Amino acid sequence: MKKTKYVEELQTKSVEELDQELVAAKKELFNLRFQNATNQLDNTARIREVRKNIARIQTVITQKAKA
Repeated sequence: MKKTKYVEELQTKSVEELDQELVAAKKELFNLRFQNATNQLDNTARIREVRKNIARIQTVITQKAKA
């Protein structure tokens, strides 16, 4: 299985850093949704990308909790 550099970078971080990154990603998703609702968002694909990044962060947090 091929890992992306982003996932490898996440795996090197501590749980506290991952929690901070998760909060930041959720704030970004909220802002993107708000911009989309007001027709100010140009790149709508960014919403999907941020959602997937949130899932990746949560997956790494779960893996670290089980280990």
